[in-house]
Amino acid sequence: MTVHYESLPNAALYSEAFGLSAPAEAPPRDMWPRKPGVFIRKTPSEGEEATGRELVAGQFGLVPPWVKSASDAKLRSPKLVTARAETVTTSKNFRDAWLKGQRCIVPMMAFFEDDLRSGKPVPTRIARVDGQPMGLAGLWERWAGADGAEIISFTLLTLNANNHALMHRYQHPGSEKRMPVILGEGAYDAWLNVAHPEKAREFMRAYAANWLTANPVEKK
Repeated sequence: MTVHYESLPNAALYSEAFGLSAPAEAPPRDMWPRKPGVFIRKTPSEGEEATGRELVAGQFGLVPPWVKSASDAKLRSPKLVTARAETVTTSKNFRDAWLKGQRCIVPMMAFFEDDLRSGKPVPTRIARVDGQPMGLAGLWERWAGADGAEIISFTLLTLNANNHALMHRYQHPGSEKRMPVILGEGAYDAWLNVAHPEKAREFMRAYAANWLTANPVEKK
């Protein structure tokens, strides 16, 4: 499960890769559950036509709208940093966001997985071969507490990677392998603006292994 990723290191990359201004406050370079990050969503509009993209600050780890309190949200969100694409329509945690079309793109330079083939976890950085930023498919949600508190949050969509030439190496031996959904640059607007939730399933595809590179992280 992808619980750690690397955010964009400089402001120019937001414009170059996603056509957006950088956030006023840069997210932490190393993103972990409950850290304040950023995601890209469709710009809200009063009509039915899409009006573009916007960059939004939010917590990594989704908080479902039915959560009763901020303390409950704090406990649940670290377990909801990823959503299985296969069960997103039936999961009470993610169903509302999926059916309401609250899709998003999470910008990052890389994500990290443990290589456990030696018996010891070796953190491994997985990035695009060309070194360019990645846009990962996700869902976002808004939680509102009875006291007026608000939490904007997001999660990454994942799919089965048992037969993926690269990603099958990672995570625990004998367990199902998962990988996040990496979008092609030309699919960003289509992913955000597709009208029907079922059509959005067409974007749930594995990114080609030869477009990715994996490197062990040096321990300091």
